[in-house]
Amino acid sequence: MPAWLVWWLALNLATVLVFGYDKAIAGGKRRRVPERTLLAIALIGGSPGALFAMGVFRHKTAKPGFRRAMLLIVAAQMILLALVYRANR
Repeated sequence: MPAWLVWWLALNLATVLVFGYDKAIAGGKRRRVPERTLLAIALIGGSPGALFAMGVFRHKTAKPGFRRAMLLIVAAQMILLALVYRANR
């Protein structure tokens, strides 16, 4: 398995765990994971894990600003992937 794939899978697993942790402590007295951190993890490649976690944990799905930011991140990543694919054909 290529190293980049191992890194990407580990990043997405970590993303799911961070989203799950944040959901688990929501409403308690513990300090939450900042939205900026959740979005940063998605931005560096964890967006599939973030989208999966949002659906499974129903986390951050009621926050329009967060959903909008995730949509922009995913759109930017898809455009970047298309450009990279096209440049390497």
